[in-house]
Amino acid sequence: MGSLVQTSNSPLIPRVRTSHRILDEARVQCRSGVRCRLVEPLKFENGKPSTPALPAGKDPSFLARPQLGNIVSRKNDTRLRIFSGTANPSLSQEIACYMGLELGKINIKRFADGEIYVQLQESVRGCDVYLVQPTCPPANENLMELLIMIDACRRASAKNITATQGRESIAAKLVANLITEAGANRVLACDLHSGQSMGYFDIPVDHVYGQPVVLDYLASKRVCSDDLVVVSPDVGGVARARAFAKKLSDAPLAIVDKRRHGHNVAEVMNLIGDVKGKVAVMVDDMIDTAGTISKGAALLHQEGAREVYACTTHAVFSPPAIERLSSGLFQEVIITNTIPVLEKNYFPQLTVLSVANLLGETIWRVHDDCSVSNHFATSNNVMIVIRSRFNTLYYLVQD
Repeated sequence: MGSLVQTSNSPLIPRVRTSHRILDEARVQCRSGVRCRLVEPLKFENGKPSTPALPAGKDPSFLARPQLGNIVSRKNDTRLRIFSGTANPSLSQEIACYMGLELGKINIKRFADGEIYVQLQESVRGCDVYLVQPTCPPANENLMELLIMIDACRRASAKNITATQGRESIAAKLVANLITEAGANRVLACDLHSGQSMGYFDIPVDHVYGQPVVLDYLASKRVCSDDLVVVSPDVGGVARARAFAKKLSDAPLAIVDKRRHGHNVAEVMNLIGDVKGKVAVMVDDMIDTAGTISKGAALLHQEGAREVYACTTHAVFSPPAIERLSSGLFQEVIITNTIPVLEKNYFPQLTVLSVANLLGETIWRVHDDCSVSNHFATSNNVMIVIRSRFNTLYYLVQD
């Protein structure tokens, strides 16, 4: 753990820990024994990163789904359909690749007046349908698109419809009612901003966390546990930070105490805990304008922190988040791809981790009526790491 791999067009990159064995003749053997596969550079369409093109009918081995217990990959399973909205098509494609399936054919467009049009281009009668459509910005547009997709599937006689979302809307109860009334049978959510939002739904909710993906990546840093401290950027995130710290070698916990004077306006007041000479890992579920986390990072440096890392699942990145995050306060800003990041918003400290394996495995387990838990997210799967500053997609594996 912690070995470094260097490719011809990138500096040293820490490998990612995984117990899943991958056999692939295309991998490159390096001195340390760790193998790194480099695939083609990311292509951008309308400023958004997209998944590299795959040969027709051939799924990449590095996204191959592991055989876990009695769960088997059934590429020809006609009862399961996955459709992508327009909010995050790259993540949708990664999930489908991991599951050994093809995305369902769907036509989504906007009329001249902005009205959303959705048409399913294949039969879903009697099928379990999963709609991948995060409610990321523009939230209202993406939410309405999700509702229309649900309605289209319901009218096409789908057996079950599961809405897969990145995070909940501010008006969580209203959104829960809309999704339910539109005809959804189930919701699969990743890191809800407020856990109690699950209670707003009258249909089953599967709530998974992106935390294991980030933890597995941090484990590759090989930082001495005595030098680590996990920091909650506010009092409200203490429970999340405490759980994170427990899984990160039971690291000590620090809390940033702040006073908020209005929406998106925060003032740091005090630090609870010791960070002097330590590597501080700030943990939050989302970063919007980055006001809270950047002010917290400035306080940590004042208190003697050696390095500061920011870790979050959802990168909303409303202005002026990019300026604040790239100002030099952070050694690294680690996010996941639940929300796509525009190419123009990339900066040197940014690292994007994929949650495709986590969501793909969850979908299989829900479809097969098996237990859903977070521990499989890192113990059996290959981690996908996107290093945005090099515009290259790396799949790092270990025998």
